[in-house]
Amino acid sequence: MRAFVVTVSELDVEAASDVLWQLGVRAIEERRVAAPDGIELWTAVGDEPEAIERAVTALGDCWPHRVVEVVDVAADTWRDFAAPIWVSDDLVIVPAWLDETDVAADSTVVRIEPGGAFGLGDHPTTLLSLQALDRLVASDTDVLDVGCGTGVIAVTAALLQDRPVRAIDIASAAVEATIDNAERNGVSNRVVVDTADLAQIDDRYDLVVANILAPVLVALADDLRRVTRPGGRLVISGILADAHQHVLDALAPMEVVRSDELDGWACVELRWPNASRTRRRAGSG
Repeated sequence: MRAFVVTVSELDVEAASDVLWQLGVRAIEERRVAAPDGIELWTAVGDEPEAIERAVTALGDCWPHRVVEVVDVAADTWRDFAAPIWVSDDLVIVPAWLDETDVAADSTVVRIEPGGAFGLGDHPTTLLSLQALDRLVASDTDVLDVGCGTGVIAVTAALLQDRPVRAIDIASAAVEATIDNAERNGVSNRVVVDTADLAQIDDRYDLVVANILAPVLVALADDLRRVTRPGGRLVISGILADAHQHVLDALAPMEVVRSDELDGWACVELRWPNASRTRRRAGSG
């Protein structure tokens, strides 16, 4: 297993950590080192070149980084402290290696194995996105998950209704994790996932969920609007609560319906202005 190490000053710890959390990492360890920088942030973004490149791209030229080989046993000790994550009163994310003895029989249980590069669903942006999904998905909702990571959003959508769910991610490790978790939850026949670019998606959807970094949301704004059906909803997260107006500007003329915040992060629900409430199936125009 490989560790991804970012060297920062004390003043930049929070900013760099935020970027890493948005990549879906499951934990970050801070280690103090000698001057001039002072702090190393140790985490795992995945072993594949694509996953590491994604992390490098997200960090830009802000901080130096390196990749270090680590021992798997030591890296997996966090699993001993994992616990179920309640999204709502009747929706819970359960780490795949735990039992469900404390979960009510009528709850929707989503069992997730994060693999080597992604989180369980406990980061504020993922939790907010899941809450929006739980609120918006109906029995006939066509869902697109942009930047699927572990597949927790796509798999949850498939469990909440009987329609096929589309999921995409630029990292092949994310596709593998999503396939694995879809199989684990018995919905592999309803989750379609691959590394297609959003620009390659021709269908339009009732609900598009994009829990990705703000710069990526801005870059994908045209296509995010395009794939959101009139009368549908676009849910975006991965944005700071006090610094995301530029993302909303890029998505105009879509308008904000609702905005929720958690621990300094935001999740925003948007729609087309004066859009018809009539929903159509994906691919029908």
